[in-house]
Amino acid sequence: MDTIKPLFTATATATGGRNGHTASDDGMVSVDLSVPKAMGGPGKPDTATPEHLFAAGYAACFGGALDFIGKQAKKDASKAKITAAVSIGPRDGGGFGLAVTLTVEDQSLPQAELAALAKDAHEKICPYSHAARGNVDVQLEVRGA
Repeated sequence: MDTIKPLFTATATATGGRNGHTASDDGMVSVDLSVPKAMGGPGKPDTATPEHLFAAGYAACFGGALDFIGKQAKKDASKAKITAAVSIGPRDGGGFGLAVTLTVEDQSLPQAELAALAKDAHEKICPYSHAARGNVDVQLEVRGA
């Protein structure tokens, strides 16, 4: 396992698990949670799931990684739209697991260039991708010009 020198630490606390509430200590994130009906829960309106939060974080983080890689390659990927679709389901080995599809869209860059930038962002920079590697099935879908 790689060690890091922390530059920033975000802290959040959840109470009540998937049918409770979670909030960051600085108040930037504060959401009520409920289990979706598809998972046998109440699916309360105006609530989130841990998967919503993971998807939002991964999409934003990957966008930053793509922009970073783009700048290194003297390409502008700052306007790329990143969509993270996070799925949860039973694992073959028991318990539950996640799967992620990252869709990277930027019509201002040729398909091959965008695909190469996305691959490098995924393999070299994005900490969410590093954390998921070997644990979560992450698929990249790239849509350039």
